[in-house]
Amino acid sequence: MSKFKLLVMMWSLFLATLALAAPQKDLWPIWQANNPKSLATIDNSNYQKFLTKYITTDSSGVNLVAYSKVSTADQQMLEGYLNYLSNIKISGYNRNEQLAYWANLYNALTIDTILKHMPVESILKVKLGGVFSSGPWDAKLIKVENNELSLNDIEHRIIRPIWNDSRTHYILNCASFSCPNLQKAPFSGANIANSLNSAAIAYVNSPRGVSINDGKLTVSQIYEWYGDDFGTSQQQIISQISKYANPTLKLQLAKFTHINKYEYNWSLNGK
Repeated sequence: MSKFKLLVMMWSLFLATLALAAPQKDLWPIWQANNPKSLATIDNSNYQKFLTKYITTDSSGVNLVAYSKVSTADQQMLEGYLNYLSNIKISGYNRNEQLAYWANLYNALTIDTILKHMPVESILKVKLGGVFSSGPWDAKLIKVENNELSLNDIEHRIIRPIWNDSRTHYILNCASFSCPNLQKAPFSGANIANSLNSAAIAYVNSPRGVSINDGKLTVSQIYEWYGDDFGTSQQQIISQISKYANPTLKLQLAKFTHINKYEYNWSLNGK
C-alpha cells in the first residue's frame, strides 16, 4: 500500500472518530440575557421566499434543497437576510423569539455555506478550518452583537445549554441527508413550541430517525453523539424516542432495552 493511500485511510478514520466526538455543552453566559416582556418579532419573509422556492420533498419524506439552481439574486437575498439577523440585538427579545432566531440563523448560515462551496457532495468536504478540518462548524461565520459566532457556538454554546431541550436537535439542519428536515417555513416565537414537537415526531417516525429490521433497532447517530441530551442510558434514550413515536412504532420500541446500531448519512441534502 502506498503512503498516500495509507494517509487517506488514516485521515478517514480520524474523521470518523471526530464525528463520534460531538462538542459538549459550553454555556456562553452573555447569551442568557432576554426580555420576557418583549413583544418584538423578527421579519423572516425573505428567508420564507428562499425556502418556498428551493425546497422540495422526495418520495421518502426528505426535504431537499436545490442548491445548484439557486440564482445569484436569491443567494444575495439569503445573504441579506443573514446580514439583517446579524444586526438584531437579540438579547432584547423574549425566549421563544430568541430560540426561533438562533435556529433560523443556524440553518440559513448552513445553506449559505454550502452555496458558497458548490459543487460539494457533503458538508464534511467544506474545510473552512483548513485542509485537515472536517466541516465548517468551528469557523467564525457571522457577528451578532459584536461577537463572532460559529455554527458550533450557536448550537453548543447557546441553544443546547440555555434551552436544555432535546427537541432542539430536531430543528437544526446540517445540510445532510440524515439530518432532521430543513423546514419549509422559518421558525418564529409564535410557532416554535409547536415546531419542536412536530419536528421531533417527523424525525422519529422516519427511517432516518428510527428503523426496526429483523428484530434489531437502528437509530440515528444523533442519539449517540448527543446521548446525554436524550437520557443517561440506552433505555432512557429509547423511552425519549418513544414519546414521539406513532402507535405502531411505540409498541415495537417497548420490546427493546438497548440500541443495536447507529447510522448516519452525510451526503448532501440536495444537489
